[in-house]
Amino acid sequence: MPLSKKRLSPQDYLKYYYDIPYEGTTSAGKPLRKLKNIICPYRGIEIIPSSAIKDFEKKLEKCKVALDYFELLTNYYNHFLPTEKEIYSIFKDFVELNPNDSLKNCLQMIRGNCLIKLKLEELEVLDEVDMLTHKLSSKTALEMRAKTTKCRQIIISDNERDFFKRKVFLASLEDIIPKENEKEIFATIKNKALFLPTSESSKNAFVVKYSKRTPKEITRRLFIASTGTIEHIVPASLGGLNTIGNFLLTSASGNRYRENMPLVEYIKRHPKIPKYTQTYIDCIINQIHSGNLKGCETYPYKIKKKLFEESMGRILISLGKYKYTEEEAIILTKEYDERWKKYKK
Repeated sequence: MPLSKKRLSPQDYLKYYYDIPYEGTTSAGKPLRKLKNIICPYRGIEIIPSSAIKDFEKKLEKCKVALDYFELLTNYYNHFLPTEKEIYSIFKDFVELNPNDSLKNCLQMIRGNCLIKLKLEELEVLDEVDMLTHKLSSKTALEMRAKTTKCRQIIISDNERDFFKRKVFLASLEDIIPKENEKEIFATIKNKALFLPTSESSKNAFVVKYSKRTPKEITRRLFIASTGTIEHIVPASLGGLNTIGNFLLTSASGNRYRENMPLVEYIKRHPKIPKYTQTYIDCIINQIHSGNLKGCETYPYKIKKKLFEESMGRILISLGKYKYTEEEAIILTKEYDERWKKYKK
C-alpha cells in the first residue's frame, strides 16, 4: 500500500517523508511535541504542531493542479523558513501564469540555472575547507586535498551518472586519521564541510533535488520543514541522553540541518540562535504557567544549564519570567511523579 494511503503517525511522516526521527527511541519528548505556539530555538519561526499533519494530508490528497498545491501551501506560509519562502515565491509567479500546470514542471524549467549556481556554492565551501588544510601536516593535508579534488572533478563534470553527493563526501572524511595534535583543527575542517549546501539551506539545492519529485512530494517537503521534532542538544551519536533535559522542540529543518554539528558551530551558521532560544524558553514558561507541562517544571532550569554548557557560554537564557524557583520546580516535579505513580497503580 502506498505510504500516502496509510494512517501514519506524526513521527512516521517525518521518518518516511523527511528522514527525521521524531523523538528517537524514547517517549520522554512527548510532553514537548504536544505543545502549540512554540518558536523554534534554532530558526525563529513558529513551529507547525504535529496535530496539523493529519489535516494537511487530507487536503493534500485532494490537490490536482499547481494552483491547488499553491493554495494549500499558502495556509502555512507564515511558518516557512527562508529557503521554503523562496520556493513559495517561485511557485507564486509560476501559478499566476500556469494555474493548471504542475509544480514539478516549474522546478524543471529553472533546474539548469540552479544547478550551475549550486555547483558554485559547493565549490566555495570546498575552497574554505582547503584553506584550513595548511594547518595540518603535509600527509594529512594531502589526504584531505585528494578528497576535495575528487569532489571538484565530479562537480565540474557534466556526467549525469556521476554527480556530487554531500553525504558520501562527509562520510569519506572519516577515512582520514589525523595525528593527535591535529584532531582539533581536523574537527573544525569537518564542521566547515557540513556547510555544503542542502535543500534546507539553499534554494538551488532544493530545486535540483526536488525537480524530479511529484507535486505531492514537493508540497509535503515544504510543509514538513516547519513541523516540530524532538532535537537532542547533545546528539545521541555523541552520547546525548534520551531525557527531556537534553531535548528541544525544533523545526524539522533546523533539526536536520544541524546534523551532528556542535552547537557552537551551528551558532556560527545561525547567529540569532541565542535570541531564538530565549524566545523559545519564554514560550515554554507560558506553557508551564498554563498547566500544559505538568511534571516538567524543572525543564527550564535543565535547558538553561545544558545550552550554556554546549554553547560554551554563548547561550545564556534568562528565567526572569518564571514564577517558580528551582527548589519549587523540583518539589512540583516530585509531587507530580508521585501522583502519577499512584495513578498507574
